Amino acid sequence: MDEHDISVTPTDDDPTLVFLKVEEAARRLRIGRTRCFALIRTGELESVMVGGLRRVPVDAPAAYAARLRTAQRAA
Repeated sequence: MDEHDISVTPTDDDPTLVFLKVEEAARRLRIGRTRCFALIRTGELESVMVGGLRRVPVDAPAAYAARLRTAQRAA
């Protein structure tokens, strides 16, 4: 493989992404896809519809984690 064989496929680590697929958000949170959809359904994890596709804003997983940490510190 030489430098011309490198694919330019965006990953969930791409700093230019605005939205993540639910699976990518789940991977960032180290949880399963089903649990991620449950968090979205309850409103704990922010998501939006883009056409017919469910997407998670790229900053939403970190915001969710920060809220969890704050809540656990307060308990």
